[in-house]
Amino acid sequence: MNDLIIVHQEETYVVVNKPSGLLSVPGRGPDMQDCVVNRLKLMFPHCIDQPSVHRLDMDTSGLLVLALTKEAQRNLTIQFQERRVEKTYIAILDGVIDKNDGEIELAFRLDPDNRPYQVFDPVQGKIGTTRWRKLGVEGGCTRIEFTPLTGRTHQLRLHASHELGLGIPIVGDRLYGSGTAPGQLKLHATFLAFDHPESGDRLSFQIQPLF
Repeated sequence: MNDLIIVHQEETYVVVNKPSGLLSVPGRGPDMQDCVVNRLKLMFPHCIDQPSVHRLDMDTSGLLVLALTKEAQRNLTIQFQERRVEKTYIAILDGVIDKNDGEIELAFRLDPDNRPYQVFDPVQGKIGTTRWRKLGVEGGCTRIEFTPLTGRTHQLRLHASHELGLGIPIVGDRLYGSGTAPGQLKLHATFLAFDHPESGDRLSFQIQPLF
């Protein structure tokens, strides 16, 4: 296992820049154990057993905060539950968007016959809300800034690809677009802000994508 890119570290938590293609938490089976959490435990022996307080999809890159103590884990988890954490993503869409900005609100749920695929379901689905704005057009593709107001699984990927959303998938998306291999998804968690788990001071971090 390779080391993690540490953006910021203290005694109670760390912020890392997760590469695309790496799991946030362990999966099932011995071939799914290389992940942010297990790499973190190798780097920080005092780390608690369950340091994860939020996740990024395997193919998504960017900022991830993890707790090193139980107290920090509890504090940060509550912040996510109460939607006090700010997150912004940069994505490249596989086409050109005419509008400049907007807000997407779609109800969706897991397709149990095709995990982890999410499907639009206005009856049984749960609402996901995302604000977006166009940053520019690059070679027939559109650079987008996403600000999710909820934290649903695959929210940005589905909101980009679904015809009731932007109608254009993110470049390299293996589930909702034409991507074929891990690490190709052009979706990056570029900004993260939360309260310090001990002092309560507002903290913010920003890392630009490689694309």
